[in-house]
Amino acid sequence: MAFMCAAGKHRRPSRMKRSTARAASVAALTTTGVIGTLAAPALAAEPAVEQTGLTPVITIGDTVADQIDAQAAAQKQAAEEAEAQRKAEEAARKKAIAEAKKARAEREQKERAAREAERKRLNAYVAPISGSYVSTGYQASSSLWSSGSHTGIDFHASTGTTVHAVGSGTVVETGWGGSYGNQIVIKMNDGTYTQYGHLSSIGVSVGQTVTPGAQIGLSGATGNVTGPHLHFEARTSAEYGSDIDPVSYLRSHGVNV
Repeated sequence: MAFMCAAGKHRRPSRMKRSTARAASVAALTTTGVIGTLAAPALAAEPAVEQTGLTPVITIGDTVADQIDAQAAAQKQAAEEAEAQRKAEEAARKKAIAEAKKARAEREQKERAAREAERKRLNAYVAPISGSYVSTGYQASSSLWSSGSHTGIDFHASTGTTVHAVGSGTVVETGWGGSYGNQIVIKMNDGTYTQYGHLSSIGVSVGQTVTPGAQIGLSGATGNVTGPHLHFEARTSAEYGSDIDPVSYLRSHGVNV
């Protein structure tokens, strides 16, 4: 009777569902944590590792592999969307910064323009009586004046006409001035002095600062006069006798009379 000698047990064939490339891909996904996020029952349905005596190989079915691919695609899409959101936020931030810089530059430009306009206004000069004219000139000779000549100029004006400061300065004298009647003397910012005489009303006080065109009083006929008008003088000091030509003075500051 013949006997057959068994050389050993036969192994059952491997249940590989994917190519070696698929298995390698799955191994890579395992290291990145993709497979780990799948539900345990999904992997339990397939043998995890087949003992071949060689390097262990994970064997999975088509359904699980498709889930892995879908999850990897979803993660990629989520990463792309997050990057797009980051870029959008960065662009919005840069736009906001640029708009803020532009607004600040425009505001600073307006402020500079306003300061320049105010500087020009404060340095400007105006006529002491608006829309009037010189009725008696400087150094005109007459017995009406104790000095024998006119120390200022007269502007035609009826009683109660507004009298303006011709420029920026500080009031240094107000009140009765003898032949000048009610008067105001202002020290101008350039160091000269201006005088306004024969006023019917005084609207400022000593120490008060004034700006070009500010109302300081009303014209009248107080003091040594023959009728209402404004007597205007320009001086190098506050004292009588330091007068200079008022017409030239005003014209040197851009006021034509």
